[in-house]
Amino acid sequence: MNKQELKTKVQEKSIESGYSAKEKSNIIEAPEGRFASKQTAFSEIPMIDIEALVDGSDPEGVARTIGKACEEVGFFSVKNHGVPQDLIDRMYQATQQFFELPAEVKERLHVANSGQTLRGYIPPYGENADPKNTRDLKEAFDYGVHTEEVSPFFGPNPMPEELPGFKEVCEEYHDAMMSLARKLVSAFAISLDLPADYFEKLQRQPITIQRLLHYPSQANAAANEIGIGAHTDYGFLTILSQDSVGGLQVRNKEGEWISAPPVEGSFIINIGDLVQAMTNGRYSSTVHRVVNTSGESRSSIAFFIDLDYDAVVETLPTCVDAENPATENTFTCGEYKYARFVDVYPHLQEPQK
Repeated sequence: MNKQELKTKVQEKSIESGYSAKEKSNIIEAPEGRFASKQTAFSEIPMIDIEALVDGSDPEGVARTIGKACEEVGFFSVKNHGVPQDLIDRMYQATQQFFELPAEVKERLHVANSGQTLRGYIPPYGENADPKNTRDLKEAFDYGVHTEEVSPFFGPNPMPEELPGFKEVCEEYHDAMMSLARKLVSAFAISLDLPADYFEKLQRQPITIQRLLHYPSQANAAANEIGIGAHTDYGFLTILSQDSVGGLQVRNKEGEWISAPPVEGSFIINIGDLVQAMTNGRYSSTVHRVVNTSGESRSSIAFFIDLDYDAVVETLPTCVDAENPATENTFTCGEYKYARFVDVYPHLQEPQK
């Protein structure tokens, strides 16, 4: 199956399931009248103390609070998450060092050179999250689990030889994010009245992307240029660390853009399209963007965890009732995610050679 056939197949399945890709905003929305109506016109991003989840003293209590945030907002911040600040600081130092490398060095690591693995350097405009409306004025570096065999979202990581220790800190941070993500995913399961380990069978070898990001100030940018355009995340769960500059904005039910400011010692968590689909729209994959008009550059580090490439995305048994039946049409995590990447990566839209 070629890329266009894959893209068409996923779009058709999404529409048949009641989910549609909106032409102008490039997002997935739940059908009107389903569970997603629980989302509110929130005015701030809730902060959740997850210490009792991390140490195991009260995972159910934390899970209920998380579930409420997923229904009403789709975003929340977490504190007392257990990730050492020293590790976060070292990952930011490595991030800064990477983006300060000469352009020719970064270009050698261009994501297009990694084939289906989709790892490495993404220059400004090399990915556009809302391509019909804006261009993304950002740089990124994507990292994931190293494998020798190349397949969609898996394979070797291109590494900058000029930065000793870069690979090691990326691996250490990735391990810490995986540990935190597993705890958060278990909380999602509990919040949905499922066993805590429910999603483990769908995440034996999940797609993960650790993304280092650099946003220049937009003070002198063109009107159609933005840090990252309005979009929803394509996968299951995102863990975001952002520096003190700020610029992340989240869209509420009334269409208002709400600031998601950085809070020292915390991460911002949001759910993606797969969770919205699996929960029958009960949990919201919320539109967000980055606008950096601070006058200085912004850095952030995002960790995305999805399902296994071939995991089937289908309605969860606890998210079905008489008015909201389970969808009969399903798709796999990998085919959906790759099709969305084709939408936003210009180099994947070029004719096959």
